[in-house]
Amino acid sequence: MAESIRPVVSQSAGNAHSVSTAFFGRFAHTPSRGALEILNDTLVLVDDKGMISDVLTPADPKFQETFDQVTASGRLVRSGKTDMFLPGMVDLHVHAPQWPQLGRALHLPLDEWLNTCTFPLEAQFRDVALARSVYPDLVATLLANGTTTAVYFSTIHREATQVLAEVCFQAGQRSFIGKVVMDDPEQCPDDYRDASTAQAIDETKRFIDFVRELSGNGAGLVQPMVTPRFIPSCTHIALLELGRVAEETGCRVQTHCSEGDWEHQFVLERYGQSDTAALSDLGLLRRGSVLAHCNFISPTDMEMIKGAGTGIAHCPISNVYFANSVFPLRRALDAGVNVGMGTDISAGPSPSIFENARFAIAASRMLEEGVDPTVAPKHRGTSGARIDFREALWVATAGGAQVLDIPVGLFEKGRYFDAILVDHPEPQGASLAGADNDGEDLIQSLLYNVSRSDIRSVWVNGRLTHCLDAALGESIS
Repeated sequence: MAESIRPVVSQSAGNAHSVSTAFFGRFAHTPSRGALEILNDTLVLVDDKGMISDVLTPADPKFQETFDQVTASGRLVRSGKTDMFLPGMVDLHVHAPQWPQLGRALHLPLDEWLNTCTFPLEAQFRDVALARSVYPDLVATLLANGTTTAVYFSTIHREATQVLAEVCFQAGQRSFIGKVVMDDPEQCPDDYRDASTAQAIDETKRFIDFVRELSGNGAGLVQPMVTPRFIPSCTHIALLELGRVAEETGCRVQTHCSEGDWEHQFVLERYGQSDTAALSDLGLLRRGSVLAHCNFISPTDMEMIKGAGTGIAHCPISNVYFANSVFPLRRALDAGVNVGMGTDISAGPSPSIFENARFAIAASRMLEEGVDPTVAPKHRGTSGARIDFREALWVATAGGAQVLDIPVGLFEKGRYFDAILVDHPEPQGASLAGADNDGEDLIQSLLYNVSRSDIRSVWVNGRLTHCLDAALGESIS
């Protein structure tokens, strides 16, 4: 367990190079896809803006002097013998209002799940009191599971969406949030849709202004997103206008794209082209934006997404229930498409990106090897589809950061210190089994086994936002 953890309030906020907190111990990250780097006995310095100002090893000439200084000043966080610092998890796709129904009604087909359970639940967020009740628990749970960055769909209700933004900011979570637009009366329920296209656009603009004017949010810890739920829920005019809003405000966009057979076919029939191509023509493919799922995209779509600097939220657990297919993750990565991980709460019944990373590995193996034993092995699967634990960890951290185009996900100078401290004791007998308990074996074991109770502490922008030590938690400013 970590020693001497306490938040440090810098006295020189104007100096970007002043050390606010220093972290020492064992770190692991994925500097590139498929590459794993373990940094032992490493000192990471974080300035008062939450950014990593230096990474020092004992071989560095200034290591010992710096180590002695931060130790003497009481600004040092040391990991314990079984602890390891990892980059914070990045969750690219969360439906915040669906938190109360996590793990429920997943036996239903998608249309029933939406119309009989999900839309009626989301409609209740017209009551702002419900948002104030639900959202703090959701955000606290995600932080406790190691999610330092989250991308949220809210509801069509601006006031409730503003509550979500305030909750995220107060909790210290890096967040991207959108007021959902659903204005098509032919596709949306009478009791759950925007009153008009004009109102949907106006409320979107007002929410963007609210977040950008939120007191204390000048550094953009919480950011707004333009959020058409998906093409089928929006009129053509709304989609065009939202594209214009994104262009005028410089906002990222989030939406669903080719999630399942129904949505994919709907867009083909409506526009005579793929979901990706339609979104591009509508001005909704933008750098740092997020397309959820994308299970049915073509190689041409992938090139379009890559060219726009847009990324994909891969939601492996959710896809089992509602996507009708397995997303070709490795093919997308090989094509140079930015891909991160998403829980897709509540179509995905787990708030853990770790669990989704594990399932992404399993799904890729099933895609490669096939699932129907009546088919001959050579025809059963898709060759070259699997990923391993290194790639899964990269997608869950640095890959998600790459999608959003934000400087997190790695322990290197110039990136924000978004990190988690994981306590992962060695299993009984592991040393006798010949495992590499200081190297890749340890990281693989951690990825496959870590649970919420193993995540001891969480930092966002160098600020402690979650800690299992109750006494320490009370001291967080």
